[in-house]
Amino acid sequence: MFRTTLNVNGVDQAVDAPPDSPLLYALRDDLKLRGPKFGCGLGECGACTVLMDGTAIRSCVTPVSAVGKARVLTLEGLGTPENPHPLQAAFIAEQAAQCAYCINGMIMQAASLLRHNPRPSREEIKSALNDNLCRCGTHMRIVRAIERAAGSMQE
Repeated sequence: MFRTTLNVNGVDQAVDAPPDSPLLYALRDDLKLRGPKFGCGLGECGACTVLMDGTAIRSCVTPVSAVGKARVLTLEGLGTPENPHPLQAAFIAEQAAQCAYCINGMIMQAASLLRHNPRPSREEIKSALNDNLCRCGTHMRIVRAIERAAGSMQE
Protein backbone atom coordinates (compact mmCIF):
# COMPACT_ATOMS: atom_id res chain seq x y z
CA MET A 1 0.00 0.00 0.00
CA PHE A 2 0.96 3.58 -0.59
CA ARG A 3 0.26 5.94 2.30
CA THR A 4 -0.07 9.53 1.24
CA THR A 5 -1.60 12.71 2.52
CA LEU A 6 -4.10 14.50 0.31
CA ASN A 7 -5.38 18.01 0.92
CA VAL A 8 -9.09 17.62 0.24
CA ASN A 9 -11.52 20.45 0.89
CA GLY A 10 -8.86 22.30 2.87
CA VAL A 11 -8.03 19.43 5.22
CA ASP A 12 -4.95 17.18 5.06
CA GLN A 13 -6.11 13.57 5.14
CA ALA A 14 -4.10 10.36 5.01
CA VAL A 15 -5.17 7.63 2.62
CA ASP A 16 -3.83 4.15 1.91
CA ALA A 17 -3.98 3.47 -1.80
CA PRO A 18 -1.72 2.08 -4.52
CA PRO A 19 0.06 4.96 -6.33
CA ASP A 20 -1.78 4.18 -9.58
CA SER A 21 -5.18 3.99 -7.89
CA PRO A 22 -7.62 6.59 -9.23
CA LEU A 23 -8.11 9.64 -7.04
CA LEU A 24 -11.86 8.98 -7.32
CA TYR A 25 -11.47 5.75 -5.35
CA ALA A 26 -9.58 7.51 -2.54
CA LEU A 27 -12.23 10.25 -2.40
CA ARG A 28 -15.20 7.88 -2.35
CA ASP A 29 -13.86 4.77 -0.64
CA ASP A 30 -11.34 6.17 1.85
CA LEU A 31 -12.72 9.63 2.54
CA LYS A 32 -16.41 8.69 2.05
CA LEU A 33 -17.18 11.68 -0.16
CA ARG A 34 -20.20 11.25 -2.42
CA GLY A 35 -19.97 14.32 -4.67
CA PRO A 36 -17.68 12.83 -7.31
CA LYS A 37 -19.41 9.96 -9.06
CA PHE A 38 -18.12 6.97 -11.00
CA GLY A 39 -19.57 7.30 -14.47
CA CYS A 40 -17.49 5.93 -17.30
CA GLY A 41 -14.10 5.33 -15.65
CA LEU A 42 -12.47 6.72 -18.80
CA GLY A 43 -12.49 10.46 -18.10
CA GLU A 44 -15.13 11.04 -20.77
CA CYS A 45 -18.40 11.76 -18.93
CA GLY A 46 -17.34 14.26 -16.25
CA ALA A 47 -19.33 12.81 -13.32
CA CYS A 48 -16.08 12.44 -11.33
CA THR A 49 -14.88 16.02 -11.86
CA VAL A 50 -13.08 17.72 -8.98
CA LEU A 51 -10.87 20.79 -8.84
CA MET A 52 -7.14 20.38 -8.37
CA ASP A 53 -5.55 23.72 -7.54
CA GLY A 54 -8.63 25.36 -9.07
CA THR A 55 -8.63 23.50 -12.38
CA ALA A 56 -11.20 20.84 -13.28
CA ILE A 57 -9.81 17.33 -13.59
CA ARG A 58 -11.31 13.89 -14.03
CA SER A 59 -10.61 12.03 -10.81
CA CYS A 60 -11.34 8.62 -12.36
CA VAL A 61 -8.21 8.85 -14.54
CA THR A 62 -5.98 10.87 -12.20
CA PRO A 63 -3.78 8.59 -10.09
CA VAL A 64 -3.43 9.36 -6.39
CA SER A 65 0.32 9.72 -6.91
CA ALA A 66 -0.25 12.63 -9.33
CA VAL A 67 -1.91 14.80 -6.70
CA GLY A 68 1.21 15.56 -4.68
CA LYS A 69 0.81 18.81 -2.73
CA ALA A 70 -2.10 20.03 -4.85
CA ARG A 71 -5.33 21.10 -3.17
CA VAL A 72 -8.33 19.01 -4.19
CA LEU A 73 -11.81 20.50 -3.96
CA THR A 74 -14.94 18.37 -4.23
CA LEU A 75 -18.58 19.36 -4.33
CA GLU A 76 -18.72 18.90 -0.55
CA GLY A 77 -16.02 21.55 -0.12
CA LEU A 78 -17.61 24.08 -2.46
CA GLY A 79 -20.44 25.06 -0.13
CA THR A 80 -22.71 23.74 2.59
CA PRO A 81 -26.47 23.20 2.81
CA GLU A 82 -26.61 26.23 5.12
CA ASN A 83 -24.31 28.36 2.96
CA PRO A 84 -24.29 27.03 -0.61
CA HIS A 85 -21.82 28.30 -3.17
CA PRO A 86 -23.50 30.60 -5.73
CA LEU A 87 -23.30 27.79 -8.30
CA GLN A 88 -25.08 25.37 -5.99
CA ALA A 89 -27.75 27.96 -5.20
CA ALA A 90 -28.20 28.73 -8.90
CA PHE A 91 -28.53 25.07 -9.84
CA ILE A 92 -31.26 24.74 -7.20
CA ALA A 93 -33.02 27.93 -8.33
CA GLU A 94 -32.98 26.84 -11.99
CA GLN A 95 -33.96 23.25 -11.10
CA ALA A 96 -31.03 22.20 -13.24
CA ALA A 97 -31.12 18.52 -12.36
CA GLN A 98 -33.32 15.55 -12.98
CA CYS A 99 -31.49 12.40 -11.96
CA ALA A 100 -28.57 14.59 -10.74
CA TYR A 101 -25.90 12.02 -11.55
CA CYS A 102 -23.97 14.47 -13.74
CA ILE A 103 -24.49 17.54 -11.54
CA ASN A 104 -21.31 17.10 -9.51
CA GLY A 105 -19.28 17.29 -12.70
CA MET A 106 -21.31 20.13 -14.15
CA ILE A 107 -20.95 22.26 -11.01
CA MET A 108 -17.25 21.54 -10.56
CA GLN A 109 -16.51 22.21 -14.25
CA ALA A 110 -18.48 25.47 -13.95
CA ALA A 111 -16.57 26.40 -10.78
CA SER A 112 -13.31 26.03 -12.68
CA LEU A 113 -14.69 28.07 -15.58
CA LEU A 114 -15.87 30.91 -13.32
CA ARG A 115 -12.57 30.91 -11.44
CA HIS A 116 -10.68 31.45 -14.69
CA ASN A 117 -13.36 33.49 -16.49
CA PRO A 118 -15.80 35.24 -14.12
CA ARG A 119 -17.92 36.61 -16.99
CA PRO A 120 -18.26 33.84 -19.56
CA SER A 121 -20.47 34.18 -22.59
CA ARG A 122 -23.13 31.57 -23.25
CA GLU A 123 -20.86 30.06 -25.91
CA GLU A 124 -17.94 29.89 -23.46
CA ILE A 125 -20.19 28.12 -20.93
CA LYS A 126 -21.31 25.61 -23.54
CA SER A 127 -17.74 25.04 -24.64
CA ALA A 128 -16.56 24.48 -21.06
CA LEU A 129 -19.31 21.90 -20.52
CA ASN A 130 -18.85 20.22 -23.88
CA ASP A 131 -17.22 17.11 -22.38
CA ASN A 132 -19.66 16.75 -19.47
CA LEU A 133 -22.45 14.38 -20.36
CA CYS A 134 -26.06 14.65 -19.17
CA ARG A 135 -28.55 12.04 -20.28
CA CYS A 136 -31.59 13.81 -18.79
CA GLY A 137 -31.47 16.78 -21.13
CA THR A 138 -31.36 19.64 -18.63
CA HIS A 139 -28.62 21.39 -20.57
CA MET A 140 -30.43 24.70 -20.98
CA ARG A 141 -31.26 24.85 -17.27
CA ILE A 142 -27.62 24.06 -16.48
CA VAL A 143 -26.43 26.89 -18.74
CA ARG A 144 -28.94 29.30 -17.15
CA ALA A 145 -27.77 28.25 -13.68
CA ILE A 146 -24.15 29.04 -14.58
CA GLU A 147 -25.16 32.39 -16.05
CA ARG A 148 -27.13 33.14 -12.86
CA ALA A 149 -24.18 32.18 -10.66
CA ALA A 150 -21.76 34.28 -12.73
CA GLY A 151 -24.08 37.25 -12.30
CA SER A 152 -24.48 36.75 -8.55
CA MET A 153 -20.75 36.32 -8.04
CA GLN A 154 -20.20 39.74 -9.66
CA GLU A 155 -22.36 41.52 -7.10
